[in-house]
Amino acid sequence: MGAGKRGLVTAAVTVVCAVTVLAAPGTAFASPSPSPSPTPSASATAGDTDTAGTNKDLEAVRQKLDDLYHDAAVATDEYNAAEEAADQQSAAIVALAKKIVKGQEKLAELEKRAGAAAAAQYRTGGLPDEAQLMLSDDPQQFLNGAGRILQGQRATKGLIAEMTRTQEDLEQYAKDASTQWDKLEANRKAKAAAKKKVKKQIAAAEELESQLEKEEKERLARLEQQAAYQAQTAWLDSGILDEINGKASAQGKKAVEYATAQIGKPYEWGAEGPGSYDCSGLTSQAWASAGQAIPRTSQQQWKQLKHVDVADMRPGDLIIYNDDASHVAMYIGDGAIIHAPRPGRTVTIAGAGSMPILAVVRPDA
Repeated sequence: MGAGKRGLVTAAVTVVCAVTVLAAPGTAFASPSPSPSPTPSASATAGDTDTAGTNKDLEAVRQKLDDLYHDAAVATDEYNAAEEAADQQSAAIVALAKKIVKGQEKLAELEKRAGAAAAAQYRTGGLPDEAQLMLSDDPQQFLNGAGRILQGQRATKGLIAEMTRTQEDLEQYAKDASTQWDKLEANRKAKAAAKKKVKKQIAAAEELESQLEKEEKERLARLEQQAAYQAQTAWLDSGILDEINGKASAQGKKAVEYATAQIGKPYEWGAEGPGSYDCSGLTSQAWASAGQAIPRTSQQQWKQLKHVDVADMRPGDLIIYNDDASHVAMYIGDGAIIHAPRPGRTVTIAGAGSMPILAVVRPDA
């Protein structure tokens, strides 16, 4: 890693102050110098009693919190997907409304032309052109009239056909608008249900955390950091970092710069900045700032963007986490990511292997 980039990561780590894996100089996010985590006996000498039992209880709390926040993340993705679909359907309804207005204007013009033709026929006594032609005594007028009749017949048929098509178009536009309204209503209900689910899961997590004493919260935070550290260490011990040497694209650099500038801003479910973000809100806005539109949710980012091997990833690529693609982060190089973790946390740097990786996707493939 270059000196400038290493300085960026180091500065960001300093700002966050609680990343899961700290990097030693020149070995970003590799295992730091020996500094073993406290053992139960060491903790006991610090004044904790029955540490093994209390740590076991806190580990159960940590797992419960992980489950609650995971379910909240899934519901957040559902909310974001419903919101995105509702926005698309609203836009489709507006477009159809414009088509209907234009169609009505066109039909009115066609009806006006048809009315003018009927009025002209009335002025000639109501006789059809063919009858008037037969009554003519002038041969030249007869020949000229025959040509006009053919043209008039074609024009009349064309007018009728165009009116018919316009009426059919209007009927189809109306059906399409009705369908979009039904979908919009369904997505509004889905959005409301997901919002209710998100709030329920977050409220349960906050209630659980509120029952902990200050010391328990501190030990819980250490347990969380230790779990993330162990996962990251296991990932690095696989030797994967020796294989990852991809260089960021121009757009990827811009996306990383944007994401880095958001460090310290709070997580907020459903948020896309600029003051707060959820996980996919951060990644989608970072790439939007680089001129590349990508899907809004982590699940759609996983489904729609090009997949690349972990060994081939480069800064700016997105790492999708968990079996259900419920979390996403941006890879920034040297085994590190930037992400918006969960409610109560801020945008931060963490180890890329600190969570179970599902896939790596590339927005600018």
